[in-house]
Amino acid sequence: MTPKMKFFLAALLITLPLDQLTKQMIIAEFHYGEVLQVIPGLFDLTHVRNPGGAFSFFASGSLEQRLIFFIGTTVIAIGLLLVFFRKLEPGARMAATSLGMILGGALGNLIDRILYSEVIDFLDVHLWGGYTWPTFNLADSFIVVGVAVLIIETFLDREEPSPEPASAQPQS
Repeated sequence: MTPKMKFFLAALLITLPLDQLTKQMIIAEFHYGEVLQVIPGLFDLTHVRNPGGAFSFFASGSLEQRLIFFIGTTVIAIGLLLVFFRKLEPGARMAATSLGMILGGALGNLIDRILYSEVIDFLDVHLWGGYTWPTFNLADSFIVVGVAVLIIETFLDREEPSPEPASAQPQS
């Protein structure tokens, strides 16, 4: 098994179960809408459900439209992610880990849509000025962190052009 496959599978096998476990704990322990202040004024656990996408995108669409759209786009995204993974070099550990995290998050939210027709969210962060970031879950976090690491790696992993051999340089 190549290093990229090991790191990809490790990330996937950590993120997906962790996401699903935390969501099951929220469903089992919290009534819908129930809030537990963890760090007052900064962080709460809140059981909510998002029928839409990020920032409740398309939440007002009919159930059938939402399921077709979100399941379809997720399946396409997963396919593209796997194509990208296949094109990685065998030793691309960081990129493979990032893609495993993204896939784990995408599958976690896809499972929610299939089981509940909406995504289970529970992480509530309050920012300055009374603003509360839209409630999210671990799957969302894994996707964001995975994408961020891929972007950073893309910029840091640029190959420098190799200098011309000394014999090719003009002599004075």
